[in-house]
Amino acid sequence: MDAEEFRRRGMEMVDYVANYLENIEQRPVYPDVEPGYLRSLIPTEAPLEPDNYDDIIKDVDRVIMPGVTHWHSPYFFAYFPAATSYPALLADMLCGAIGCIGFSWAASPACTELETVMLDWLGKMLNLPEHFIAGTHGHGGGVIQSTASEATLVTLLAARCKAVRRVQASNPEKSEAEILSKLVAYTSEQAHCSVERASLIGGAMIKKVPTDNNYAVGGDMFKKMLEEDKAAGLIPFYFCATLGTTASCAFDRITELGPICNKENIWMHIDAAYAGSAFICPEFRPLLNGIEFADSFNFNPHKWLLINFDCSTMWVKKREDLIGAFKMEPLYLKHENQESGKKRFRSLKMWFVFRMYGIQGLQAYIRKHVGLAKEFESLVRADKRFEICAEVIMGLVCFRLKGSNRLNELLLKRITKSREIHLVPCQLSGRFVLRFAICAQLRQQSLNTLQTHSPPDLHTHRPKHKQKFHHGTEISKGENTGISIVVRKDSIST
Repeated sequence: MDAEEFRRRGMEMVDYVANYLENIEQRPVYPDVEPGYLRSLIPTEAPLEPDNYDDIIKDVDRVIMPGVTHWHSPYFFAYFPAATSYPALLADMLCGAIGCIGFSWAASPACTELETVMLDWLGKMLNLPEHFIAGTHGHGGGVIQSTASEATLVTLLAARCKAVRRVQASNPEKSEAEILSKLVAYTSEQAHCSVERASLIGGAMIKKVPTDNNYAVGGDMFKKMLEEDKAAGLIPFYFCATLGTTASCAFDRITELGPICNKENIWMHIDAAYAGSAFICPEFRPLLNGIEFADSFNFNPHKWLLINFDCSTMWVKKREDLIGAFKMEPLYLKHENQESGKKRFRSLKMWFVFRMYGIQGLQAYIRKHVGLAKEFESLVRADKRFEICAEVIMGLVCFRLKGSNRLNELLLKRITKSREIHLVPCQLSGRFVLRFAICAQLRQQSLNTLQTHSPPDLHTHRPKHKQKFHHGTEISKGENTGISIVVRKDSIST
């Protein structure tokens, strides 16, 4: 493919992508395929001679699209949002074209410096403490990671290294292996499984702290566990607090946990993978109070800030804690301006999106999602067959049919089989719960019907009535229907 054909094919691909996103609601949100479907549709080996580009595009429709779960469909309510926007897609194209590998400042000055500045921009949007901002007199700064899981692993390893050095400084006779065997990390019992996985990779013991009735970790329970573990000769070194848990979007009480961690020389990392984007809105910023006690903080703009995957932003209070844990200096990487080593030019996506939407546009987008979640909550509460299972703070609603876990498992199975909308479950207090996350990201002008089919044999009484709400949302309940919702989805365009 030469430059001329690339221009032509590039315009075709932009049209393909725009048509895909503009008409995504016409596709079933969840694919109707079985595991292994794809292997029989393509050759068993790579072609010896070049294929025709037109044939490749035909195979995208024939082979790939039938097996795609459409995360940007207005019928997708599973997991959490996977952000995208046209400015981010254009920036990603430019990133691929430049193709730099920014492992040091010298490898690509613009890549390194734009990332540092964009993390400062975003940190100021979040009103982070000054010590997290690189362009100040502080010793911290931000860096883009691939995922929140990666940020957790990196900070746990840095905390482990710092703890070993601290113990050896006062007890030089202790070996590293002896100290490592005593180190213990902590996280909420509601934390993402990636925290436990990070401890496995890092070779560190981890303990899960029980939560309160709101599924949040408080200071009293954490302090009690610390006292018991220290009495047993263990060395607490790391706590991963969660702001916006995966299951129910609960918020650990970091104003209580932070002072404890600081007093005990425990590295406190805050994982706000989903909820962090909302902290750019002043009304949600109080949920981040206590950040001043943290050693590191991370969230995913690629979830809710219109920047497509991957873009997971992480800040540390002291850069040297991170650099000192991983620093390697082979001669071919040495340079007088080497402190900041980066990767791909992902900051271009942030730069494009922040400039094309502005802070107010991003705030409006988040508020719209939260508003829709609150409306759905009101619809559920209006139906006496259902119950809300956790406080609705942001764009996630946890609900279930009143009754057994088996009843709700059957309901979800019917929903999934219908392929009309896509939900995933969680478990809260031993109960099987359905998660309804507001996810659709792009322009939406038409009315779309979202249905969950409550099986006819689950309940005998099904009243018939309809309620309308101010965003063009309505709920109707009929004889064989659980909830039939019509949502007029609004857009935030550039």
